[in-house]
Amino acid sequence: MNHPLIPAVLDLVRQAGAAILPHWRAGVTVTEKADASPVTAADLAAHHLLVDGLRALDASIPVLSEEAADIPLSERGGWERWWLVDPLDGTKEFIAGSEEFTVNVALIERGRVVFGVVGLPANGRCYYGGAGLGARRAEADGTEQAIGVRLAPAEAFTLVASRRHSSPAQERLLAGLGERFGDLQLLSVGSSLKFCQLAEGLADCYPRLAPTSQWDTAAAQGVLEGAGGEVLTLKGEALTYEARESLLNPSFLALPAAAEWRAELIQLARALD
Repeated sequence: MNHPLIPAVLDLVRQAGAAILPHWRAGVTVTEKADASPVTAADLAAHHLLVDGLRALDASIPVLSEEAADIPLSERGGWERWWLVDPLDGTKEFIAGSEEFTVNVALIERGRVVFGVVGLPANGRCYYGGAGLGARRAEADGTEQAIGVRLAPAEAFTLVASRRHSSPAQERLLAGLGERFGDLQLLSVGSSLKFCQLAEGLADCYPRLAPTSQWDTAAAQGVLEGAGGEVLTLKGEALTYEARESLLNPSFLALPAAAEWRAELIQLARALD
């Protein structure tokens, strides 16, 4: 793992996690943003720490954070390299007292993820990686190990899914996969951890045919790409992050890049598009 900014970003992600934890399971006040999504003091504490820290690393790299995303396209359109940040991904899980919330930071260059860092404040674990850089899981005690996708199901074909989000199209895709692979095993987990489960070989595929925002996916996509995975649109094209008016992602499929069933999955998905 040889990108010079990764160690500093890992440190910032851990600091953001430490800023979040005092608010966890502490009766935190929840307010509603304009899009009706929840925000807490923990989101804002992590946001300010990350934005200030990333700007201190390199003031020439702009920051796009979920908590300050109202930057017009006329400004963002000129960016070639920027940070894409979700200070607290899985706010609903956080409010519910679950451990399944993360801190996400990705470096984007010309629409592609250079690397991503995903931190789990509840246990101190971090995942990090990028295409061509590999992927690693780092524990709170400082131990680390390389991680990688699995190319064939261990037993049943395992899909990682959201606890809270599905769609009729996604259910049709699951039915098609069931016809191909037999009984499916569903691994339900919140936030960007879905990508990380795939990256460390605990699942085979993560289909998402319901809305997500760019900051929900970019950091964990970097981890998955470093681990030998990929994230594709339903047309079979790489999910990218060019500056555009909407910050919403299209539907996507996350999977091992070298899986022998890759073409079949894309064919199933194209029938839904």
